Amino acid sequence: MSLTVRVASPSDAPLILQFIRDLAEYERLLHEVQATEADVRRDLFGENPRAFCDIAEHDGEPVGFALWFYNYSTFQGRAGIYLEDLFVEPGARGAGAGKALLRRLAQRCVEADLGRLEWAVLNWNAPSIAFYDSLGASAKEDWTVRRLDGAALANLAAE
Repeated sequence: MSLTVRVASPSDAPLILQFIRDLAEYERLLHEVQATEADVRRDLFGENPRAFCDIAEHDGEPVGFALWFYNYSTFQGRAGIYLEDLFVEPGARGAGAGKALLRRLAQRCVEADLGRLEWAVLNWNAPSIAFYDSLGASAKEDWTVRRLDGAALANLAAE
């Protein structure tokens, strides 16, 4: 039984979109997915990539993904990685794919002298929170995520 993590390629766009949809279904947010295969191709594999993706494979079969991008900490004075999505198929959970994906991101941070690896998790997702806690990840209790999108984003931009 072999577990590997590889960098996604353009031919993975349909797979990545399926993982996004599977994650959204797990998070009860499938109705919010607007992404298309063309969006994935443009933003991950286009001329100016905006995000990156790693694929976990178990015995040569894709079982999960990590979709991420670089962020920047003005306090640390260095870039970091923000993990937008991490998903492992239910049947493959417990085999180490999630940890392998996170390990690869941690290695990338160390190799590139990045300051941190961070992500968000839904408050109700106890299995994931327990998994992240087991890795030593800390919750940022004093911070609340804020978002502008849709009409609010357009309205502010138009002012």
